[in-house]
Amino acid sequence: MGPGEWAMLITLSLLWGGSFFFVGVAVKALPPFTIVALRVSLAATALLIFLRFTGRAMPRDPRIWLAFFGMGLLNNLIPFSLIVWGQTHIASGLASILNATTPLFGVVVAHLLTDDEKLTANKLSGVLIGFLGVAVMIGPAALGGLGSNVLAQFAVLGAALSYAFAGVFARRFKRMGVAPIVTATGQVSASSIMLVPIALLVDHPWTLTVPGLEVWGAIIGIALISTALAYVLFFRILETAGVTNLMLVTFLIPVSAILLGALFLGENLEPKHFFGMVLIAAGLAAIDGRLVRRFRRKQTVDPDLACGENI
Repeated sequence: MGPGEWAMLITLSLLWGGSFFFVGVAVKALPPFTIVALRVSLAATALLIFLRFTGRAMPRDPRIWLAFFGMGLLNNLIPFSLIVWGQTHIASGLASILNATTPLFGVVVAHLLTDDEKLTANKLSGVLIGFLGVAVMIGPAALGGLGSNVLAQFAVLGAALSYAFAGVFARRFKRMGVAPIVTATGQVSASSIMLVPIALLVDHPWTLTVPGLEVWGAIIGIALISTALAYVLFFRILETAGVTNLMLVTFLIPVSAILLGALFLGENLEPKHFFGMVLIAAGLAAIDGRLVRRFRRKQTVDPDLACGENI
């Protein structure tokens, strides 16, 4: 990835890392499926208005809309539902670690289903180092529940696998000539059509107390910033950098969430957080490959260094 792709990936991690703030406010007053349904439906509305003002139209091809529903299923409905159910039985820290397996699944799925994103030693080692960094940042205490509530743990792992398949599935939109902004709009629109009925059936939102302005502010934030804008970046990165690189955002989200917590909520940064960030940076550098290639070129140019004669 070039500097532009890395900048977009870091920005995406900030947008999704910031969603924890919004969810933390909204979940005190609204049930999970209602939050998710509001999130995608408001995001869809905002993106549709944006397309209208910029003179763009949604495609009418049934094949493209079928792909939108497939993307909404793999990237929203299945993982959101599995994570919501899983987190009712396991701690959020353990769920975060299990969710960080997304790049592991991503490199395997991309290797099996694509011709141009094959598994390499650098990719595999980088993903493993990055995953270790996430585990270190969240802390060993989060692993205390590992082994109990196995079904809930498999649910979160299933969500990570669904995200990996979604990344590969989304490659078809570039072949169809669908722009990232239109793909993002189509995905959240299709997700809204599927999720709103579920929220109505499960949560009965008409029976809930009308939330205050703080909650509505959080809902608007998670819809416009952490969903509408985030998915535009998501599909843009996918178009230019590929599935494996896109999945790396899962490693960066905990970093963003912890740094935002320190900056705006006064939360303390502990040594494990810095150590975890170093491991994640090392993993990302290994996947990027440029530092490794420079080191190898230096060894080739300097045979004394390669033979260890200067040590």
